[in-house]
Amino acid sequence: MNEGREGQQEEIRFDLRGVDQMALCGPGDQNLRRLERRFDGTVAARGDLLRIVGPVDQVPRIRDVVADLLERVRRGQRIDTVTVDYLLAGHDGGGAAGDLDLAGESSPLLHASGTRRPIRARTDGQRRYVEAVRDHDVVFVLGPAGTGKTYLAVVLAMDYLKRNLVDRIILVRPAVEAGEQLGYLPGDLKEKIDPYLRPLYDALSDLVGPSRIGKYMEAGIIEASPLAFMRGRTLNNAFVILDEAQNTTVGQMKMFLTRLGEQSKAVITGDITQIDLPLAERSGLVHVRGILAETEGVAFIDLDSGDTQRHPLVRRIVDAFEDAERAAPRTAAARPGASAPAEGGD
Repeated sequence: MNEGREGQQEEIRFDLRGVDQMALCGPGDQNLRRLERRFDGTVAARGDLLRIVGPVDQVPRIRDVVADLLERVRRGQRIDTVTVDYLLAGHDGGGAAGDLDLAGESSPLLHASGTRRPIRARTDGQRRYVEAVRDHDVVFVLGPAGTGKTYLAVVLAMDYLKRNLVDRIILVRPAVEAGEQLGYLPGDLKEKIDPYLRPLYDALSDLVGPSRIGKYMEAGIIEASPLAFMRGRTLNNAFVILDEAQNTTVGQMKMFLTRLGEQSKAVITGDITQIDLPLAERSGLVHVRGILAETEGVAFIDLDSGDTQRHPLVRRIVDAFEDAERAAPRTAAARPGASAPAEGGD
């Protein structure tokens, strides 16, 4: 290593023995090229060495990012360009537009169609959510209504699609009310599953516009499916969203999680206070936390009323229900997270 004054060059080397270089560098070394775009030097892997060469005032920042990337690869994470951008933003020297700023309100993750309204993570919980998706291949997000669980999942999926980090987006939801017996409903398959997938469609419509949703679906870039139709599939190069996961059974949750293939990412969202399964059936979302909480590559994010972004009254309603449940626990404790039928209808 050659120390020098500003304007002189410095070289740093990393030993890559035992490192999965494909996971680190990405296809065609795309992750290294991403680093070089923000650096007046070179980052190259040759054999068992990774060399950083550049101005002495810039090398330390790139060195720190590479060290962070190496640590993630050793933990089994496959690096993508979104992760590289995120880490660059987190180290001294700032970041480009679109990076996540954890110190305050985040920069735009995506812009909504038409109005070009910037979509941002606006609370600490939402920022932790975005960070977890970029750091893990499977992320469970639990929280009450209005906390952005589903919406942010769709935003991140579109971001990954636009960056060519995945080839398609797959939207999945359990059709609990119909007992997964979709054949009894009128219409073709799309008409049968539309009511269950409407929240996901609404988020997509806001982001890309209604007309483009149809084009994406016709091309197979965006696919919507009831959970029952996932059995037997392997999902490669996909961003998969399982919404309303509190209404999956233990068997369904295991089936879904074992569908993931190469270069895929899954976000599973749910609210364990809104379980609609029969009382004798245990929620897969509740069960999986007990067995996967310490699993490498898996993250659990808990959102609460403080992350609510709907009408201010929604936050107060959520808090009121939580206070009531703490004060008068129901016999449904045998199935954690179960909700009693509402009196007087929906």
